[in-house]
Amino acid sequence: MLKPIAIFAAAACALSAWSTPASAQSFDRERGDQNSARAEMQAGRNMPIREIERRIIPQMREDDEYIGFEYDPIAQVYRLKFIRNGRMIWVDVDAQTARVLRVSR
Repeated sequence: MLKPIAIFAAAACALSAWSTPASAQSFDRERGDQNSARAEMQAGRNMPIREIERRIIPQMREDDEYIGFEYDPIAQVYRLKFIRNGRMIWVDVDAQTARVLRVSR
């Protein structure tokens, strides 16, 4: 009788170790975004995010709260995130030119 319980317990442990919590996956993705952005910037292909923030944030309304950014290495686009009156605003910016490509509300 103990054998089926031991097998079930071992399987449950293996599955829990195999699955990664969503928060850890999100953190890994964000670190990957930052590492990709840094590598592109160091290679001279993209502007530093701080320079892009320096250009874009002043263009936003005074009550827009800047949250942070994501980087898409395939499209070479930074997505700056803001909150205005409880609603999220995304500003997609070309990483090479700092040109605003799209504002999503």
